[in-house]
Amino acid sequence: MRHLPEQKNDSNLLVGIEHSDDGSVYKLTDDIALIQTVDFFTPIVDDPYMFGQIAAANALSDVYAMGGAPKTVLNIVAYPIQTLGPEILAKILEGSSDKVSEAGAQVVGGHSIDDKEPKFGLSVTGTVHPDNFFKNVGARPGDALLVTKPIGIGIQTTAIKNGLLTKEQIEQATDVMCTLNKYATESLKHFHPNAVTDITGFGLLGHAYEMANGSDASFIIDYKNVPLLPGTKALAEKQIVPAGSKANRQWLENVVEYGEHISETDQLILCDAITSGGLFISMPQQEAASFIEHLKNHFSIEAAVIGEVVKKKEKAIYIE
Repeated sequence: MRHLPEQKNDSNLLVGIEHSDDGSVYKLTDDIALIQTVDFFTPIVDDPYMFGQIAAANALSDVYAMGGAPKTVLNIVAYPIQTLGPEILAKILEGSSDKVSEAGAQVVGGHSIDDKEPKFGLSVTGTVHPDNFFKNVGARPGDALLVTKPIGIGIQTTAIKNGLLTKEQIEQATDVMCTLNKYATESLKHFHPNAVTDITGFGLLGHAYEMANGSDASFIIDYKNVPLLPGTKALAEKQIVPAGSKANRQWLENVVEYGEHISETDQLILCDAITSGGLFISMPQQEAASFIEHLKNHFSIEAAVIGEVVKKKEKAIYIE
């Protein structure tokens, strides 16, 4: 993005590309701002219906990470129609449509091309009040750091591709990816988060770094409190790790300090490239327990405090 020409200032553009946020926010009126985002990828599960569900939840997540409500979506399709036939594509679209309906949004069209490798995703438009949206910067010293889903999805989906997970493990991973961040965002509306993002391709530590760096602060994360999908560590110890997770670890090596007991396997898990992960939140310490209780009681979703924000130190992130 740094190679793009400098754009003219527009006072209505509330969030652009300056902080690698989850979506753009553009003010339309004093009460309405537009959120726009797009995401698509290749299949990560064999079931086409579930792939559609996951792809939709993943794309919708960026609007929720901004504190908004999705309104309309456009399908993005690359598909070998002559090779795979229309039935599989129909199932992908059905899965996506059902998830979009759960979000309270509408599918209004899209675009498709013929391609050897299937790819699917959504362009999503949402709305939010221009004075009341979330950003991925603004974390304050003293804040608690929370996650709303377990990590390890990238490792688990790599295991799925290699036929290494049981049916029960596949269902568990799929359920996590299909869960909308809508419910975490609805709960957050009752509290005062200072910074919010969702955990996706850059992994927990990649998105934590973006937040810490943009907030001019440092994060201390307690590894033992980070929730993991069952079986994640055993898979990582067998080197069942996606290339993206390894690239994330290398990218972050100069900005993260790991405690002596944090193994290379643990580091890869913390850097795991995730699809449709949960929200990563910096919020006042005194509100954290109430938020966790609200999310569990109203939506049966388990969130966890995994660390704290401190004044800026030499490194952006410290893993204990």
